[in-house]
Amino acid sequence: MKPTAGVVGGAVVSNEVYETARQVGQLLARLGYNVICGGLSGVMEGAARGARETGGDVIGVLPGPDTDAANRFVTHPVATNMGHARNAVIVHSANFLVAIDGETGTLSEIAFALKLGKRVFSLGSWDIAGVEQLETVADLERLLTAMVD
Repeated sequence: MKPTAGVVGGAVVSNEVYETARQVGQLLARLGYNVICGGLSGVMEGAARGARETGGDVIGVLPGPDTDAANRFVTHPVATNMGHARNAVIVHSANFLVAIDGETGTLSEIAFALKLGKRVFSLGSWDIAGVEQLETVADLERLLTAMVD
């Protein structure tokens, strides 16, 4: 079974943040990870798009009851009707998280991951104890490559 990487972050983001998320999605798919995210807009869409462009699969764990709410790059939509509680599903399903930008929803996902002992990599997201701060997608690539070596 392929490992799964969680990508979390803001739903409303700048073009620069969207492009970072897209590059992260591409990287994860290229390294053989499934991507799991919240399935909506912003960072979630950017990561999903990048993964799909590179032939990867994307699981979108949606807050509402309708799979049609997923962005067009999600290959496996999961309708939960759980609202923000779906963040726990994303984190439990991921081997690690990549947090990009984000607000308090992203913080909740980071907190769940840290509580579960999962690694959290940050690209411009929350700077709190236990979160590994990275400057670039290339930094993430070096870390992930080292994890599989």
